[in-house]
Amino acid sequence: MRILVTRPQEDAKQLTAQLSRQGFDVIEAPLLDIVYQDGPAVDVSGVQAILLTSANGVRAFAQRCSDRSIVALCVGDATAKKAKAEHFQHVKSANGDVQTLTTLIKNQCDADGGALLHPAGTDVAGDLGQGLKAVGFDYRRAVLYTAVKATKLPDEAVKALKTNQLGAVLLYSPRTAAAFVKLVAKAELAGHLNTVTAYCLSPAVADELSQFSWAAIKIAAKPNQDALLALL
Repeated sequence: MRILVTRPQEDAKQLTAQLSRQGFDVIEAPLLDIVYQDGPAVDVSGVQAILLTSANGVRAFAQRCSDRSIVALCVGDATAKKAKAEHFQHVKSANGDVQTLTTLIKNQCDADGGALLHPAGTDVAGDLGQGLKAVGFDYRRAVLYTAVKATKLPDEAVKALKTNQLGAVLLYSPRTAAAFVKLVAKAELAGHLNTVTAYCLSPAVADELSQFSWAAIKIAAKPNQDALLALL
C-alpha cells in the first residue's frame, strides 16, 4: 500500500524509515514547514516546569535554552522521547492529549511554585493555557517557531492520487488535515479520495475531512503515533 506521510520534514524521516521497513511504499508530503525563530536565550528564572506539546517545541526550546535540569512535562511519549534525546533530565509524559497533560501538570506542579512555560508555535491547538490559568497557574507561552503551510502537493502525491494508487494518508493534527483538504481541492483531486483511507490521530483531525468522500476515515484509539500506526 502507498501511504502519504504529511509530517514536517524532520519528523517524517524516522516515520518513513519505519513504514518502509514494514513494507509500505511511502510518499513524503510535508504540509507544514517549521521555521525556528532566532532570538536571545529563553529566560527560565522563576519557571517550575516547561510544557512540551510537540517535538517542534522541544527542538525550538533546546535551541534557545541550555538549561536541561528544568522539569519537562510532555503531552505524549513521542514528545518525551525527543526531550530525552535533547538531554533533558527530568521528563514526564502525559501519554495523551492536552487534557491528560493538564491533569499531569495539576498533579506535578503547585500553582504557587513558579511559572509554567509553554514553548510553542504561532498557532496552538487546544486550550492548555486557559485551563491552567482558570485554576491559578501562571501560564506563559513562548512563541519560538512558525509552521508555514505548503502551497501545493508534491508532484509524486498528485500523480498517485490521479492514478488511484494512493491507499492511505496519515494526518496528525487538525491544521495539517485542513491544509491537506485545501491543497487537494486546489489541485481538483477531491474525486480521487474515495479510494483513500484517512488515518487520523484524533476526532478533531477527522472533523476537518468531512467535506470529502473517503474510502474510510479511521481514528486512533489514543492520540499517539503507536495507536495510529496500529490501524494500518
